[in-house]
Amino acid sequence: MQITGEMLIGARAVRGQAKAIQGINPATGESLAPAFGGGGQAEVDQACALAAQAFDTFRETAPEARAAFIEAIAENILSLGDALIERAMAESGLPRARLEGERGRTVGQLRLFAAVVRAGNWLDVRIDPAMPDRAPLPRADLRLRQIALGPVAVFGASNFPLAFSVAGGDTASALAAGCPVVVKAHSAHPGTSELVGRAIQQAVTDAGLPEGVFSLLFGSGKDVGANLVGHPAIKAVGFTGSRSGGTALMTIAANRPEPIPVYAEMSSINPVFLLPAALQTRGDAIAKGFVGSLAMGAGQFCTNPGLVIAVEGPELDQFLQTAAAALAEVAPQTMLTPGIHQAYSEGVAQLKGNAAVTAVGEGVAGQGPNQCQAGLYVTSAEAFLTDERLCDEVFGASSLVIKCRSTEEFAHVAEHLEGQLTATLLLDDADIEQARALLPVLERKAGRILCNAYPTGVEVCHSMVHGGPFPATSDSRTTSVGSAAILRFLRPVCYQDLPAALLPTALQDANPLGVRRLFDGRNEG
Repeated sequence: MQITGEMLIGARAVRGQAKAIQGINPATGESLAPAFGGGGQAEVDQACALAAQAFDTFRETAPEARAAFIEAIAENILSLGDALIERAMAESGLPRARLEGERGRTVGQLRLFAAVVRAGNWLDVRIDPAMPDRAPLPRADLRLRQIALGPVAVFGASNFPLAFSVAGGDTASALAAGCPVVVKAHSAHPGTSELVGRAIQQAVTDAGLPEGVFSLLFGSGKDVGANLVGHPAIKAVGFTGSRSGGTALMTIAANRPEPIPVYAEMSSINPVFLLPAALQTRGDAIAKGFVGSLAMGAGQFCTNPGLVIAVEGPELDQFLQTAAAALAEVAPQTMLTPGIHQAYSEGVAQLKGNAAVTAVGEGVAGQGPNQCQAGLYVTSAEAFLTDERLCDEVFGASSLVIKCRSTEEFAHVAEHLEGQLTATLLLDDADIEQARALLPVLERKAGRILCNAYPTGVEVCHSMVHGGPFPATSDSRTTSVGSAAILRFLRPVCYQDLPAALLPTALQDANPLGVRRLFDGRNEG
């Protein structure tokens, strides 16, 4: 499939007239053809108008038809073959194996949401039949189902050009809910975005759905994104990126005449609590595993372990020595964009320039452009608790070790943390009671708590939570990964005393969809 540099507005391909953007190969600095004309207010208006027109039809598509449409997107992405992988490699600097795995994850989560749509549990059907003879007052016939929220604006992420981008988890869950989607492509991988966008566009056409079910916009700067979030047809936003970007969108959404929810995943340093018995019995093995997690993908994961908390002493000294030796063998890796590399370099320089921080070890220095040199640093709990700069996320393969005088200080450090996507406990049986005391704090601070594992790697399944209190996300009640992500784009509607002929299919007495229901307080199906 040829990359043309055009936006996709419904069924049309449109060349933008605003400032053009080009993909850049971060490994070489080379600009990649073609140039992509940026959109403006007119293109935002067109895409949003089509989405609004498509909404009422799309949200009432039969579950089987909607599931088949989502599966068709997955098949169309696979059919792009090497052309998709090679373009993504050129635009991101990521290796083939990583991107092939990410394509598998993207296709897998689309298929997961197709299965979710078919199962129908997301409808959350509740029926309280009429009780005309109830005293002192009769009860009306009351029936509840979830319906789609409305057209959704999705912002592609820089660090996952497939799985958190045009057909990523936000798009998949919004489409599963019955919401048309308008995607603002990330400027770092426009060619990859167009290829995937055309795969979705073709699936819309083949399914006979209204063309406004999907559109794809490009644009440099902030105007297209701001105009999209501010458009009255948009009813929710999915975003993965920086805290500054997420909070800016939140402000726009909150200041609209009709405020709308922004589901933003933004910032996390993912603390790892290394408890004493585990440190004593297997500190070397933990150190090597930790460095592997830290350096994976140049640390460009939102779940990268950016903080380690442990008790000072000879066991921790040995851990740091082993970690430094492992880190010294970590080769430099190309970061996703020049901007990300610059931010990483500035964050590391800030750590090195802090008088309370000591460098433990570093990876091999890079010789080419935009290469990440991994680093590990150490400070005291006292310094961490008094210097807010040490809580800042450094997006890349950098981590800070906090030396505590005792495990009692663990709770103080944990309480000091902002909201996190993950918190990890590395423990042995002898550490259970200390972990038990820490657990309530971590439950308040993080969306996922791990034991004897590393936070990098997010399973796409029904029970996954990829979210957490602010600033990890803008809404701690939600997840952007896993089947529960669909709940972000739904709202409940109650139908009182409607004639049978007007009842939505899911609420009819015969239960033609065969979905699980709560009938008069009892589970059915």
